[in-house]
Amino acid sequence: MLFNSIDFAIFLPIVFVLYWFVFKNSLKLQNLFIVIASYVFYGWWDWRFLSLIVFSTLVDFFVAQQINKVQHDINRKCLLCISLLINLGLLGFFKYYNFFIESWMDAWSLFGVSMQIETLRIILPVGISFYTFQTLSYTIDIYRKKLKPTNDFVQFAAFVSFFPQLVAGPIERAKNLLPQFNKTRVFDSQFAISGFYLIIWGLFKKVVVADNCAFFVNQIFDGSGSFSSMELFLGAVLFAFQIYGDFSGYSDIAIGVARLFGFSLKINFSFPYFSRDIAEFWRRWHISLSTWFRDYLYIPLGGSRGSTWMRVRNVAIVFLISGFWHGANWTFIAWGGIHAMLFLPLLLAKINRTHLITTRLSLLQLPKVIVTFVLVTLAWVYFRADTITMANSIIENILSFNSKSISFFYATSKSQLFSIIITFSIIIMLFFELKTVQKNQKEVQLTSYSAIFIVLLIVFMGVFKNPSDFIYFQF
Repeated sequence: MLFNSIDFAIFLPIVFVLYWFVFKNSLKLQNLFIVIASYVFYGWWDWRFLSLIVFSTLVDFFVAQQINKVQHDINRKCLLCISLLINLGLLGFFKYYNFFIESWMDAWSLFGVSMQIETLRIILPVGISFYTFQTLSYTIDIYRKKLKPTNDFVQFAAFVSFFPQLVAGPIERAKNLLPQFNKTRVFDSQFAISGFYLIIWGLFKKVVVADNCAFFVNQIFDGSGSFSSMELFLGAVLFAFQIYGDFSGYSDIAIGVARLFGFSLKINFSFPYFSRDIAEFWRRWHISLSTWFRDYLYIPLGGSRGSTWMRVRNVAIVFLISGFWHGANWTFIAWGGIHAMLFLPLLLAKINRTHLITTRLSLLQLPKVIVTFVLVTLAWVYFRADTITMANSIIENILSFNSKSISFFYATSKSQLFSIIITFSIIIMLFFELKTVQKNQKEVQLTSYSAIFIVLLIVFMGVFKNPSDFIYFQF
């Protein structure tokens, strides 16, 4: 069920009314209702994959309880391995099975050996990467004795399947979200209004910014060989705004919807395109994933401790796996590798923590922001391209500066209209976000007047015919 669909526009008010007016006097019934609503929300795509969520929930619920009971370290590690093998095994099969088979055959073909191994027609379950990491963090935290397991299965099932953030995050930690299912929730009108504003802002970023950018992005990347260097670069820039509007828009809507039900989710984006270096970009982009890799992979590997070689190794591993997490394609691994190469000089020079989110942005730092944005944008080419060869060709053409023509963007009246809409919507988005950055806030604060203005832009400039999936649904 898409946030930008009629289905969800009907689903949300029904769930809201039943939650606050029918089940408000019973916490257990509210939690059970959330589980049911979440399963309906997820099953709207394909009900068969509900079995995977239920299975992962059962495994981690009972494994976590046993880890808490067992005293011997070896037994506790064995139980943790059961959780890791099952969860990562399911993720690996559905997401990477065909990739590994095809890569294996391609590797042998380099030596002149032709191998034919059957691949499978596997449908990737929506959101499997997100809820798998969410359940794993719960089990790992209990193994580390940082968290006590819950004995309430319904609460845990609600934590795993909570529909606002089920399919594309934020990836919540049990220590933040799980206790909220154990507390009586009282409707807070101001909290709900702030959530409503976030929903409006997220919809604006999705249907006005992202989906309009897609009009040009899809054409440019699908026919990259026929465009000038300037058109290719502008296509990459538009994709940078498309993926940001799409993904951060989803996170804003998810956080806003959660607030309607009395829940507080972690901020997942903090204006990443105002970053002054790559290290700051990763403190601002997909925060729930970057902190997950930091806490459950980077630090256990040794983090920034140890020799120079170990620090380089740890950074490379994290970024490459982060890239691979996004999809079963070498383009994602290349994208992760590029970010590793951009990050490593900052780490080795010990300046990777120079620009923190809390430090104010000044006009003198604008060149740093521009350079960082350009580097991130060029890296996005590998994220969007179908193959490494295609990405290399686009980058080569961009850097060749062979033509400054942008005739594609005004060739027809339709293209001219989309160009105006995109330019105007991006300016509006950056205007609101720049004001927020200057005040050191983590989310855009809309007033009632600005919210009405944004709603009007959504109505008149949004893309609603054949609503598109959110990009991160495929991950």
